[in-house]
Amino acid sequence: MRSLRWMMLPAVALATTAVPATAAVEAPAAVATNPLLPGGPDPWIVRDGDTYYYMATRGDRLAIRATRDLARLAEAKETVVWRPPVTGPNAQSIWAPELHRIDGKWYIYYTAAAAGHDDDAHRGVFVLENAGADPLKGTWVDRGRVATARPGIDGTTFAHRGKRYFVYSPYVGDESDLAIVAMRNPWTVTGPETILARPDREWERQGGRQILEGPAFLQGPKGELFLAYSGSACWSDGYAVGLLRAPADADPLKAASWTKAPEPILKTTPSAGVFAPGHNGFFTGRDGSTWMVYHANTAAEMGCTGKRAPHIQRVTFDTSGAPTLPKLDREAVVP
Repeated sequence: MRSLRWMMLPAVALATTAVPATAAVEAPAAVATNPLLPGGPDPWIVRDGDTYYYMATRGDRLAIRATRDLARLAEAKETVVWRPPVTGPNAQSIWAPELHRIDGKWYIYYTAAAAGHDDDAHRGVFVLENAGADPLKGTWVDRGRVATARPGIDGTTFAHRGKRYFVYSPYVGDESDLAIVAMRNPWTVTGPETILARPDREWERQGGRQILEGPAFLQGPKGELFLAYSGSACWSDGYAVGLLRAPADADPLKAASWTKAPEPILKTTPSAGVFAPGHNGFFTGRDGSTWMVYHANTAAEMGCTGKRAPHIQRVTFDTSGAPTLPKLDREAVVP
């Protein structure tokens, strides 16, 4: 929910070709310069066919950009696909949208607060559904709030061995934890909810709050399950990305299945111009490569504002099958 001042230059590098972003896939790939945009907290990218769809926190709406060339994301028109009602449980503070393609339909998971109650006790994760082939068109149907056991934020979903799961960040006392629950369908949870992880490491308790948030699922090349998450307060330069890991044959609903990495896999790196990185997601390139999208500030002590900007980074896997970010790239070529 974040590289040095060189990133204050134009957000997108000059393309290596004059072919429009909607050109055929065979066109030469352009070089994307981080950050992709001047701002965009809680970024999310998903690819469907040749098209990359991008979303981020906009506060008062849900909007999507579509492009075949992430180097030219800034040129892609922002299409507003939904605005909140004036009243009700999802009327304000529209945060952390995620776009998923599930069983031939599109779903958007987003955080919202109730009208007149913009506080933690009245936050939840809500779902929209669109049966159309193009998420920029068609009708978005409100499927309501995911009926989690607690108020919370930053919902995501994944499937494993034919079963679907929902992970989010509930408020538990003075903490924000990570919890998981099974799903009967993309908007309905079923069965007991399990707390997977608490902010019990020093790096997860920076900025005056004890926070784990922004879970993002990734399956490794050996079938293992990974959940990346953000730790600490988003206004702290100690904000960073941690990792939970579970064996391929483990039950994701059991807390004992998951092991927490001792240190962040992504943290403030001044030499790369990355400060307070967090709230990441994963997507695949057209060649099957794995990528991370995350936000970061461009300098120290910028806080938790709309200036947190989207970055992309190629993900590699070590010999154990775990995702690694060996070097933060200022430029990237996404196939």
